[in-house]
Amino acid sequence: MRSRSRLASGIAAAALLLAACASNTSTSSGSGGSSASTSSQDVCASASGDGPKIGLAYDVGGRGDQSFNDSAYAGLTKVVQDLHGSCKESEAQTGESDADREERLRTLADAGYNPIVAVGFIYSPAVDVVAKESAYKDINFAVVDGFASAPNAANLTFAANQGSFLVGVAAALKTKANHVGFLGGVNGPLIQAFQAGYVAGVKAVDPSIKVDVVYLSQDDNQQGFENPSGGKTAATGMYDNGADIIYHAAGKSGLGLFQAAAAAGDGHWAIGVDSDQYLTASPDEKPHILTSMLKRVDVGVYDYVKAFADGQPQTGTVTFDLKSGGVDYATSGGFIDDITSKIDAYKQKIIDGQIKVPTKP
Repeated sequence: MRSRSRLASGIAAAALLLAACASNTSTSSGSGGSSASTSSQDVCASASGDGPKIGLAYDVGGRGDQSFNDSAYAGLTKVVQDLHGSCKESEAQTGESDADREERLRTLADAGYNPIVAVGFIYSPAVDVVAKESAYKDINFAVVDGFASAPNAANLTFAANQGSFLVGVAAALKTKANHVGFLGGVNGPLIQAFQAGYVAGVKAVDPSIKVDVVYLSQDDNQQGFENPSGGKTAATGMYDNGADIIYHAAGKSGLGLFQAAAAAGDGHWAIGVDSDQYLTASPDEKPHILTSMLKRVDVGVYDYVKAFADGQPQTGTVTFDLKSGGVDYATSGGFIDDITSKIDAYKQKIIDGQIKVPTKP
């Protein structure tokens, strides 16, 4: 297992990168959303090393979501810095089809990028089509949270249920209302794993704590993951209903949760996801971000490219869990300093196999 000092240094580096991304967006998290823009901070604009040449295809929301996609960007930046790589980013557009995603992957491959990392399970069908075509059989593809089956593809998966369990423990130990909430993006197996782990962590501490669960969409990625106003409305409803801590797994929609927590005032907390979201929150939101579940997409991207550069490209399913440092929790702000020993005790039990965290609600 990576040491806490190594993990902390990685998080700090990622935080600086995410802060840079946030400063380059058209709006701040405090104003209801963000969209990535090209600037002098873009690592690919100045990357010219002779190491691996990486193509990165973003999920809905793109760079600047201060969460899932930005974590992938942090990994890409580490590749450029440590492995002297070069890179190209490619943004997703709203309402895309599998054919659109296939064309994005072909464009990156035709430009000579190898490996190609696709951010989000939604790319899995497109990778299976493109990777199996004769022109691209020598290209290595990875899908974050994917389920691709092509022989030259790797699925970088994360034990988000384990990390979610830990922030569930934090919520249970900090709630004053004995009532917490979960805000999900799209109601499917991927996000349900976050819900299942979070609820299990809460109940492990105190089975009597009430847990509200709200999803923003059943099947629409735009409404689920790129909808800060919807996230704010849903979170406000949960706070009004009595919850004092809410954990989100909703991508950019989660920015609305932070706004709602700040508006709700003292005693109301939000829990971030994927990245340490305290570090990119607005000043009025920071005092309300209790912790974040760290889904280390940056670790996954870096380790995948490093294996490729070492001549050992990964294929099949590669899982990053608590033991490997692929998931964890953040301590920025100091709001959970008094309970970290208790959280870490649960963490060790999961690593040792004493606690089996569910993946389904």
